[in-house]
Amino acid sequence: MTQDSSFARRLTRAYVRYTVGFLLFVLALALLERAGLSKSWIGFSFLAATVGVYAVIGIVSRTTDSAEYYVAGRRVPAIFNGMAAGADWMSAASFIGMAGTLYLSGYGGLAFVLGWTGGFCLVALCLAPYLRRFGQYTVPDFIGARYGSGALRLLAAGMAIGVSFLYLVAQIYGVGLITTRLTGMSFEVGVFVGLGGVLVCSFLGGMRAVTWTQVAQYIVLIVAYLLPVVWMGLQQGGTPVPQAVYGWQLEQIGRREQELLADPREQQVRALYRQRAEALGRRLADVPAALAAERLEAERTVLTLKSGEAPLSQIQAAEKRLAALPHTPAEAAERWRRQQADNEARALPLAGMPPHAQAFAGDPAGTPEQRRQFDESRRNFLALVFCLVVGTAGLPHLLARYYTTPTVREARSSVAWSLFFIGLLYLSAPALAVMVKYEVFNHLVGMRFDQLPGWIGQWARVDPSLLSVADVNGDGVLQLAELRINGDIITLIAPELAGLPFVVSGMVAAGGLAAALSTADGLLLTISAALSHDIYFRVVNPGASPTRRVTLSKALLLAAALAAGAIATQKPADILFMVAAAFSFAGAGFVPPLVLGVFWKRANAAGALAGMLLGIGVTAWYLACAHGPLRAALGIPGAATLWWGIQPISAGLFGIPAGFAATLAVSLLTPAPRAEQADFVRLLRSPPAV
Repeated sequence: MTQDSSFARRLTRAYVRYTVGFLLFVLALALLERAGLSKSWIGFSFLAATVGVYAVIGIVSRTTDSAEYYVAGRRVPAIFNGMAAGADWMSAASFIGMAGTLYLSGYGGLAFVLGWTGGFCLVALCLAPYLRRFGQYTVPDFIGARYGSGALRLLAAGMAIGVSFLYLVAQIYGVGLITTRLTGMSFEVGVFVGLGGVLVCSFLGGMRAVTWTQVAQYIVLIVAYLLPVVWMGLQQGGTPVPQAVYGWQLEQIGRREQELLADPREQQVRALYRQRAEALGRRLADVPAALAAERLEAERTVLTLKSGEAPLSQIQAAEKRLAALPHTPAEAAERWRRQQADNEARALPLAGMPPHAQAFAGDPAGTPEQRRQFDESRRNFLALVFCLVVGTAGLPHLLARYYTTPTVREARSSVAWSLFFIGLLYLSAPALAVMVKYEVFNHLVGMRFDQLPGWIGQWARVDPSLLSVADVNGDGVLQLAELRINGDIITLIAPELAGLPFVVSGMVAAGGLAAALSTADGLLLTISAALSHDIYFRVVNPGASPTRRVTLSKALLLAAALAAGAIATQKPADILFMVAAAFSFAGAGFVPPLVLGVFWKRANAAGALAGMLLGIGVTAWYLACAHGPLRAALGIPGAATLWWGIQPISAGLFGIPAGFAATLAVSLLTPAPRAEQADFVRLLRSPPAV
């Protein structure tokens, strides 16, 4: 115990010095910015300094010992494990996407706050202490031993790889986005530069290096997130605690929303978008004829410009427009449908955003259609909370964190610390979303196009789908309907929107990078551990030495990182959707066998296998049926169909109960588990030795 206390004190001193050093580094860059240091140098400084520190920690923590590599030697104190879990948990979706979701969805975005924090209560009560008492390395380890089945171990390992890889692609996408903003590199180059930062943290030292790196990353990301929130709180409400004036800000936004709804210029822009959508609808009525007419008109324009000896730039622009036309009617129909849907969305009031303080869509006392909308909106809110709570408890990279504490008691304590450290960010995200919306509605909207700040053009060059403006009605003034902001950049643009020094923007980007890197580290380690430990060692070559297993794990980790980076460069979907899909699969595939395996002795291998397969299958089927782009990619004919109006982001609502029901039914219909499995449950639930 004395040795553990001494180790904890040394860690505390080291990380206090690290925090002071980071703050001094930020202060030094702020002074250099005032002296004329360019934004690009500030961005490169943040990238190089933070990733450099993480690399040093990774190199110092390198190991080939299997216990150190997979579970950090089981000697991580509860408070530091809580910080590491907080960093592991606060992914790019949390750091980048949370405030953006709340900005775009208003009240509805609170489902993420409730679901993600509530999931830790389920982890603390039902899983973390029992997994630590089990004392092995991975979640597939637990499932294989509890049910005495090699097939289940393989299925669990495959699930861990699939869920973690889906989540990993989202993190690498976030890494590329932030690296691009920090350095000005192209998105594709930014992905692989950021990927280098991921690998230096996890490649050499496994969980040992990842743990101490994640503690350092948590310090960076929480300082980076809270500083703009505090600063904007002082600007807008005169308080460093914006949560204290949250209600007042909501009232201000509500009044401004009513003004924008009644603004004739906003209505004019929305009408123009409706006209564009109707024109596209007419084209879609006869696609081949419309495409032929458009191609003929484009060809005539090129010929007219050439015969009139127009400037070369005009001719080249016309030729580009001709070359960009769809080549086939099918391609034209797909493009025009997307454009029609986009124009219809932008024709909605408030750029398609609901009133920020409105709980649910529709009206419970209104027309039948309004009552239907209200019921459907409320169902989706509750369904999403449910999926996120249960999905949190099934994420293998998160559960692996609780194998690293010295004792069962510290495993439970570290969950409480995780909630505290995560709550610091989650309680700030709603306030940040409101303050950003206040700035956009009151200061950005109504500004002349020739006076717009430079950062708008910079983000538009990174990717027009992230941020773009267009003077649709030609009045030279920016309307809300003419502004497109993707939720993925709300947190990143907040400092510049509030007029803060660029060094704060650089620090926020560094914090987002820390969040994405920390989660990516944990996910990569989970994937490589499933391949090298659960499949290679447990099934293929049980006689493999610890050194061979660790070496293989490092090679597989590198391969997984490169594959995720290659997919992320294709920008397959928005961050939040990919993450939510991972939660649904984790909840449906892992939670039924884990929870019933701990609390129900009668659960057997056949039941667990049926539950996992049915849970995963139902979730995958609903995602394929209900998500339009995924349905099209898989070649499923027809329009997307929803069950009871539930959106595909909550696909786990159907898969999780199916998994529990199948596990219960099949376990009862097949022979009881062997005596050693019953003893396993009894040992798990017995009081820990004092």
